[in-house]
Amino acid sequence: MKVWRNGEIVESAAAIDAHDRGVLLGDGLFETLAVIERMPLRLARHLSRLRQGADALAIPLPHGGAGISDAVTALLEAENVDEGSVRITLLRGPGPRGVLPPLDVSPTLVISAFAGKVGMAEPVRMMVAATTRRNEFSPLSEIKSTNYLDSIIAVREARASGADDAVMLNTMGHVAEAAWANIFCRKGDVLATPPVGDGALAGIMRACVMEYETVREKSLVADDLYAADEIFLTSSLSIRPVVEIDGHVIGNGTAGPVAARLSDLPRRAR
Repeated sequence: MKVWRNGEIVESAAAIDAHDRGVLLGDGLFETLAVIERMPLRLARHLSRLRQGADALAIPLPHGGAGISDAVTALLEAENVDEGSVRITLLRGPGPRGVLPPLDVSPTLVISAFAGKVGMAEPVRMMVAATTRRNEFSPLSEIKSTNYLDSIIAVREARASGADDAVMLNTMGHVAEAAWANIFCRKGDVLATPPVGDGALAGIMRACVMEYETVREKSLVADDLYAADEIFLTSSLSIRPVVEIDGHVIGNGTAGPVAARLSDLPRRAR
């Protein structure tokens, strides 16, 4: 497998310096975007969020939007990926031991491509994670940090209990999101999603759903999910219906009507 790294396509095994702070400390960001017919979708939106995160962490973003777009195109051609995903990873780069970042930064920008399916995903059963919480007060809740340890802990807990994914609560007990996706909850005619102030990432597909549907941003608790008529998860690659949470069957146990009509949204160009 080949990746694009700082201006050239190289073998993935040689892509990242072992002393990169992204490896040692999780000092980095990433974006994952869908690819349909060898075209990266919503690239401008992802690059905008990547820039915002880079500014928040004071990591220079090299090559600029046009350069990154050209790099994605070249890599998709080299890896022969027609449908799937592209991951853009920005790491601060090598530095001396210690937490404080160096003044002279040489960031690492890596782009990788993967073949796969984009669109409606298989339904999942979830549980509310008890072993960890989403910190809605942390600046990291607003960016796509490469540190996903809370999500890893939550998903391991879910899998150990027989569920597929975990609902992440925040420190106040409000629903934030799933381990790696935003969450939408419908009761009757009201479709709701947690506000970013509750620890929900401002997801790209989340924003797309809110452009196509009337959505209320409101704080939710676990009981709201248990009583929902429909729940689905969104990521840049999929709409995923939720059919059960903590043993509570959601709706009729199949994909609901909103998820069904949004099923091809991840494949749409904008």
